[in-house]
Amino acid sequence: MIIPCIDLMDGKVVQLVQGRTKVLEGKSPDEMLDEFAGFPQIQVIDLDAAMGRGSNGDMVEYLARRAAIRAGGGVRSVERAQQLIDQGACRVIVGTAAFGTDGPNTEFLSELSKEIGPEHITLALDSKHGHIVVKGWQEATEWTAIDMINRLEPFCSGFLCTYVDKEGMMQGTDLDWFASLRAATPHEIIAAGGITTMEDIKALTAMRIHCAVGMAIYTGRLALADLRPLNG
Repeated sequence: MIIPCIDLMDGKVVQLVQGRTKVLEGKSPDEMLDEFAGFPQIQVIDLDAAMGRGSNGDMVEYLARRAAIRAGGGVRSVERAQQLIDQGACRVIVGTAAFGTDGPNTEFLSELSKEIGPEHITLALDSKHGHIVVKGWQEATEWTAIDMINRLEPFCSGFLCTYVDKEGMMQGTDLDWFASLRAATPHEIIAAGGITTMEDIKALTAMRIHCAVGMAIYTGRLALADLRPLNG
């Protein structure tokens, strides 16, 4: 499955490099929904909420009521996750809140999975320099994705794995890293970060890994017309 991405900052659709530098703004949310028509799901990330400096909650709700979205960014309470599901999100993406000082935040994750069901939960294993990063990718942990993936399986139905080192850089991604994650879990894996070419897409799809694609779409490097048939 190909999952187009809508990242939100300051009320606008944007694309960042490595989660830090804004390099372009997209069209309005309505225009993006029109462009992404025909894709079964869209990934929507509230970057301001992820970084703890605001919220685009109204825009996330607007998108959730009009499309099948996977919503993430700043989901750090059961109440917020439930709210997103109630608004229409088909999956809630949780990153920072999934981890405590010693590893998985099992108390929070147990309550979350009990309330909304693991089938509605995707956990983020976003990684930079080999280690999971949290708080809008601004803080590194001591763990690798491989360290955590099996311990987190009971609480979710899949993992969003962003290769932050190449995020937004249009230089390709690390297929070996994704292959190691695929070998480590039977759960759904969504790859993101540096996916640039149809060769990247085909290689990940052959591994039974979904592709969340942002910058390559917004810059025209990958054509939506070429990607739509891959969902069939």
